[in-house]
Amino acid sequence: MHKDKFVFAQLVAFLDRNKFNYIVHKYDGDKYVKHLTCWNQLLALMFGQLSNRESLRDLIIALEAHNSKCYHLGMGRNVSRSSLARANQDRDHRIFEEYAYHLMNEARQKRVMDIFKLDGDVFAFDSTTIDLCLAVFWWAKFRRTKGGIKVHTLYDLETQIPAFFHITDAAVHDSKAMKEIPYESGSYYIFDRAYNNFKMLYRIHQIGAYFVVRAKKNLQYKSIKWKRRLQKNVLSDATIELTGFYPKQYYPEPLRWVRYWDEEQEREFVFLTNAMHISSHLVAELYKNRWQIELFFKWLKQHLKIKKFWGTTENAVRIQIYAAICAYCLVAIVQHDMKLDRSTYEILQILSISLTDKTHLRDLFDKTKFQNDKERFRPNDPSLFDY
Repeated sequence: MHKDKFVFAQLVAFLDRNKFNYIVHKYDGDKYVKHLTCWNQLLALMFGQLSNRESLRDLIIALEAHNSKCYHLGMGRNVSRSSLARANQDRDHRIFEEYAYHLMNEARQKRVMDIFKLDGDVFAFDSTTIDLCLAVFWWAKFRRTKGGIKVHTLYDLETQIPAFFHITDAAVHDSKAMKEIPYESGSYYIFDRAYNNFKMLYRIHQIGAYFVVRAKKNLQYKSIKWKRRLQKNVLSDATIELTGFYPKQYYPEPLRWVRYWDEEQEREFVFLTNAMHISSHLVAELYKNRWQIELFFKWLKQHLKIKKFWGTTENAVRIQIYAAICAYCLVAIVQHDMKLDRSTYEILQILSISLTDKTHLRDLFDKTKFQNDKERFRPNDPSLFDY
């Protein structure tokens, strides 16, 4: 059935176009548009992400090289640099944001796992800063001579798919983004030290969700209860009350305080949590898995284009980030639906040189072989999706 279809067209078949059309209609995205529709724009951007294009000019050159294939690739007529740049600058970025959320939800539902054996979902929240040239990206002022943006991400540790993201100026403190998170009762939220915002942590507690956060060294508290029998590497497990002037007002209830010795790193960690019902080892294990979000950021910057932008306006930057997330989720969906025994690194490497081939996806992934294990499992690449 797919023998005469291009690889990219087969990938596009995994996308829900009806849902995208609904979102476009909601924001009048194609109003007065004759040629480059929002759908064509999305596919052109995803083609650029998957083929690892360095710039907008680079993307257009690649598309022009396959001029006769554009229609069959799903991009309609020829895509010009000026029309794509104008679309990235002027189209409502919420169209692509909502579709990115749709794909994230679809990918998460397909990849449901119960790694931690807890009743709720387990999320890590963190941010990554993307440096920008202030002379070009004037709207993204970070420091006096430097520009940048932050992508705050809520990452599902069990499905390895983002559940929420929030883009701000790089100057915004990490903890300020906590109020944007759509918290769910019964879920677990893992934070680093930058998120010792007790007003927001108490909000999590009040809605019936749980948190694990690494404590700051200058935390003021008093212990009111201790556990005598401790698990291996657990130095202390106590119930405490905050005594700092503002913290005790923002979080007036008892907290759990866990000191843990990590043998691998040979260092001590101190955690605060409202999850009184789980073991101290699980508290440490949940925080240890927070590093998956760091791997996700590293992987995203290495393998998809969110460090070099194809437009200079805030709208264009946002659309490119959303297109990168769409590409990431598409790979996850394809990997799940086709039951591929390959890492995302391998899938992207294969796709990057095969998008305009006429080969069935199954044949493409089955026939492509890596020369040796060193190339197949590069030590510097995070192994996301390697189940």
